[in-house]
Amino acid sequence: MADHQEASVTLPSDPASVTVARRYVTGVLDDWGLPDTAPAADTVRLIVSELATNAVQHTLGQSPTFTVDLLLDHDERLRIGVSDSHPRWPQRLPAAVQQDNGRGMAIIRYLTAESGGRMSVAPRPEGGKTVWIALPWPALSGARGELWDRSCERTP
Repeated sequence: MADHQEASVTLPSDPASVTVARRYVTGVLDDWGLPDTAPAADTVRLIVSELATNAVQHTLGQSPTFTVDLLLDHDERLRIGVSDSHPRWPQRLPAAVQQDNGRGMAIIRYLTAESGGRMSVAPRPEGGKTVWIALPWPALSGARGELWDRSCERTP
């Protein structure tokens, strides 16, 4: 693998952009060796979908665009960043609120942890923030994403 690979797309903060972001990421990862039919691709799609939805819904019109960055680095980690220009950072909502909405970050945290990854939020120099997800890159093992869920066992 090259030292690292990068891809980025900036989209309008519009609900239709969530689907565009998901398709963009799926296409890039397929080019990088993770087929869109792999279980790990489903995990990444859901994470990107939730992050993009948050960037659209929770910026309250204060971020006209959001950006999705992908970085596959020499540490064998896939880094997914979703940036917007709204100054408010993600908040943990009480369980009562999460019954109707607000479950996106809980889903993202769960999927990230389940996949052996980590999440962080970083300020952007120009304002706003980036939510970063770092996940182990499953395609490097040669399995091409056949198995990512660490709770599963392979049978001969």
